[in-house]
Amino acid sequence: MDLLAGPDPVHLPDDPAAVELAQGAEPMDVTRRHPASPTAWAALAVAARDAGAPDLAVYAYARVGYHRALDLLRRNGWRGNGPVPWEHEANRGFLQCLALLAEAARVIGEDEEWQRCAEFLRSSSPTAYDVLLDD
Repeated sequence: MDLLAGPDPVHLPDDPAAVELAQGAEPMDVTRRHPASPTAWAALAVAARDAGAPDLAVYAYARVGYHRALDLLRRNGWRGNGPVPWEHEANRGFLQCLALLAEAARVIGEDEEWQRCAEFLRSSSPTAYDVLLDD
């Protein structure tokens, strides 16, 4: 046993909301059907941002998705740190919510949260950080 090895990567279960969104369903409808889905909340935050919704609405959607994702991560063996690989597609809802929360925090001037979320994203998945954050 390697005592210096970190925690195993978390691989979240498939998210039915992701299938519906890929088929073109509206994010608001998908989120209503799957309120525990971080993928749905991430899509809702992106749709709101892209539609020009107020910054605080985007922030709120991203924050809800982030907290729903933390619940899901914990139920699947995550203990507060360790890799959440972008390469495992079912992890992307969490990673997207975290990136959206970081960006929204930066927009509203919440610099400490921006930095905390950006670093959390980088430590969870360097690939997701490179793909999702444009700092």
